Amino acid sequence: MPDKIPNASPDAHQPAREELLRYKTPPGLKRWGFIALGVALVIAMVGIAARLWDDYRTAQWTEDQAIQTVQIVKMEAEKKGGALNLPGDIQAFTSAPLYAQVSGYVKRWYFDIGAPVKEGQLLAELDTPDLAGQVQSARANLVNAQAAQRLSASTAQRWDTLFAQGAVSRQDKDTKDADLDTKNAAVQSARANLYSLTSQAGFRRLVAPFDGVITSRAVDVGALVTVGTGAGAAPLFTVADLKRLRIYVRVPQNYASHIRPSMTVTFSVPQHPGRVFTATLVASAGAVASATGTILVQFGIDNSDGALQPGGYAEIKFPLPAGANGIRVPATALMFRAEGMQVATLDANSRVKLKTITIARDLGDAVDVSSGITAKDHIIDNPSDSFRDGDEVRLAGK
Repeated sequence: MPDKIPNASPDAHQPAREELLRYKTPPGLKRWGFIALGVALVIAMVGIAARLWDDYRTAQWTEDQAIQTVQIVKMEAEKKGGALNLPGDIQAFTSAPLYAQVSGYVKRWYFDIGAPVKEGQLLAELDTPDLAGQVQSARANLVNAQAAQRLSASTAQRWDTLFAQGAVSRQDKDTKDADLDTKNAAVQSARANLYSLTSQAGFRRLVAPFDGVITSRAVDVGALVTVGTGAGAAPLFTVADLKRLRIYVRVPQNYASHIRPSMTVTFSVPQHPGRVFTATLVASAGAVASATGTILVQFGIDNSDGALQPGGYAEIKFPLPAGANGIRVPATALMFRAEGMQVATLDANSRVKLKTITIARDLGDAVDVSSGITAKDHIIDNPSDSFRDGDEVRLAGK
């Protein structure tokens, strides 16, 4: 059995406890503890400050991102006069479609399209047997009426003599005189009918009304032609004077004030690429067509060289004075709002100012603005649909 450990006496450990109680903190340890605590506090404060600064910067960045960055387009009114391109319709200054004035058959024709003709020159002849019979009948009626008139005149003269002798009554004399008046009227009626028919017979010959060129022909030998110019009726011939032409142009109402007497315009035609022609104002309708909002204007052209043909298309350059087009704004700057067409402008305080504009001309990728803005305005390109008056924005590059 192991030896028993003798009970230790309490007094045996007393010196060791006293020795422990007599232990003292090494010199400087407390100071180093305060220093460590201070360093820890500084590190904590620096970390908190760094986090607060990061939070501030994040909030500032978020706020900056909320302000939209925009670009502006500074527009200027044109200092030089421009031109308005308009379509024009070339027509002969004088053109006459010739229709049949009497019914009949085409006996012969003498000129085809493109042939030059002189005034009064015979173009075609018609065979009108019905009209010839009517003329003969009218001649016979006139002869008959003249014979009856002569007999009535002789009778009235005799009754006048008998009345002077008191052999007949006034009633009988007046009856004979009235019969003479009737016969005279019948002669005049027969003569007028004959004149009408003989005048119609003259229309069997179709002649040129003036010097010109045959631009259409719708007759052939043996064809039946009838009187009339109704719907669908084609003229037998069309004669046009091609030495002088006219161009009809429809000018928008916005530019009506720029139509001046004796003004000239230039134009081009597809058949002569690169060649520029000149025309002078002849007349203006002076009224706006409600259906199109345009004014019909007529320009005259000297075509003595025959370079142009009636019925053709021409592109007219209508001259405009400086600033007539207003201010040209790109289509990307337009805003479609309930208030109408608007643009967003930037004021001196970097604030948005919406302005309602009036468009004078639409060019597709741009528009000409006649009112609502000035050349000094700073117009925002590609504005946001959410823009409202007073919104703060940032200009790109600043």
